[in-house]
Amino acid sequence: MRQLLVFAERDDAEEVAETLGEWFPALGVPRVVRETLAGEDDAEDAQWLVVVEGLDEGALAKVDELVERYEGWREAG
Repeated sequence: MRQLLVFAERDDAEEVAETLGEWFPALGVPRVVRETLAGEDDAEDAQWLVVVEGLDEGALAKVDELVERYEGWREAG
């Protein structure tokens, strides 16, 4: 199942993506994409997403801890 890790800052998203690539080398480095919310007038309010696929429940607990350190959150995508 695809997971979306959501962050306010690009640097945070990129650091998390790199860390996940190191922790789970079989996945490669996850993609970082920018998402503008519908109705947002200011591009500064866009969120940064790290797209991750193929993690099991045990790995997701570890991912959640990492995401929280960067003040982000995880959503199923």
